[in-house]
Amino acid sequence: MLLRNYSGYVLECGTDEAGRGCLAGPVTAAAVLLPKNFENELLNDSKQLSETKRFLLKPVIEQQALSFGVSHIFQEEIDTINILNASILGMHNAISKLQPPPMFIIVDGNKFKPYPNIKHKTIVKGDSKFLSIAAASVLAKTYRDLYMDTIHEEYPMYNWKQNKGYPTKEHREAIKKYGITKYHRKSFRLLPEQLKLEF
Repeated sequence: MLLRNYSGYVLECGTDEAGRGCLAGPVTAAAVLLPKNFENELLNDSKQLSETKRFLLKPVIEQQALSFGVSHIFQEEIDTINILNASILGMHNAISKLQPPPMFIIVDGNKFKPYPNIKHKTIVKGDSKFLSIAAASVLAKTYRDLYMDTIHEEYPMYNWKQNKGYPTKEHREAIKKYGITKYHRKSFRLLPEQLKLEF
């Protein structure tokens, strides 16, 4: 049973990201402010849900949330500021879109930088403990998946529609065969044995 609230503040938002471990595409963050009486039997950590269930939940969260924000941080910026900073920047961007602004922020994981003038708490496995973080995890994942489906059309040989940019065997084989694209994260170890890649 997921909990509704950590801080006691009515306007408490949850935030989470998706795509941190991917070799290609953005890291996508979402922040969600849920009404205090929000209930949903289906909602759980997005990693525990099937794709079908995540996409069933997406419009429910969007319609029932008091507010939500989503932010993509693209591969060029990830390569410049590193994946942890990019994830936190994405969460800050997503929080900045919330109207009304939250009074308190709960964050999935154990790393975050203070958001101006709003207290926060990091919660390890928060997406399986609190409704608002679970909702943010679903939005981050679904928005990122839709983006990866779009760029799949441009480079179908990497099969991003299926692997979403994660380091699957198939994705790595395609990198070995075709090299890298503008969507790949050059700062990541794209091949396990780090074969010479031409940038």
